[in-house]
Amino acid sequence: DHRLFEALLRDLRDATADREAARAALATALIAHGEAEESKVYSQLNRKRAITKGEAEHGEEEHAEGNEKLLALLECKGTDTQKFDDAVEELATALNHHIGEEEQTILNPAKTEVSEQVRQELGAAWLAMRNRLLDEDAGNIYTVRAIVARAHREGLLPAEDEE
Repeated sequence: DHRLFEALLRDLRDATADREAARAALATALIAHGEAEESKVYSQLNRKRAITKGEAEHGEEEHAEGNEKLLALLECKGTDTQKFDDAVEELATALNHHIGEEEQTILNPAKTEVSEQVRQELGAAWLAMRNRLLDEDAGNIYTVRAIVARAHREGLLPAEDEE
C-alpha cells in the first residue's frame, strides 16, 4: 500500500491526471490501510514485544495526523485550486514522514522479531479487514470526519478548541 500511496500522490500533483479519481482512491486506501493496521497489526506486534507501546501509539498519532490532512484534502471543492495543491502537499509531507518511520521502526522489527507464522496471521487479518473497509468505501468524507473526530476525542490530535 505504501507504494500505492506514493503513486496516487503523484497523480494528485499531476494537472493532467484524473485528480478526483486519485483523491477518492487515496482516501479509501489510506483509511482502510490505517484502520486495519491499528486494529490488527500494531497491538499484536506490541503483545509479541516486537514494538513498544510507545511505537504503536506514535504510529496511531501519525495516522490521525494524516487523516486530518486527508480530511482537508477531501473538503476542497475542486481539484484545480491552490488550496487543493496545498492540501496535497500537506498530506504528502505527513504521509511520507509516516511511511519512512513506520517501515523502519515497526515493519522492520516485525520482520525480525516475530515468526513467519505470526507474520502470515497478522497479514491475513490485516488484509481481510483492509479489504472489507475498501469494499465499504471507508474513505468517504463522512467516515473520515468521524475518524478525525474520534482521534480528537481520544487525544491523538489536539482538542478542536486547542488548534
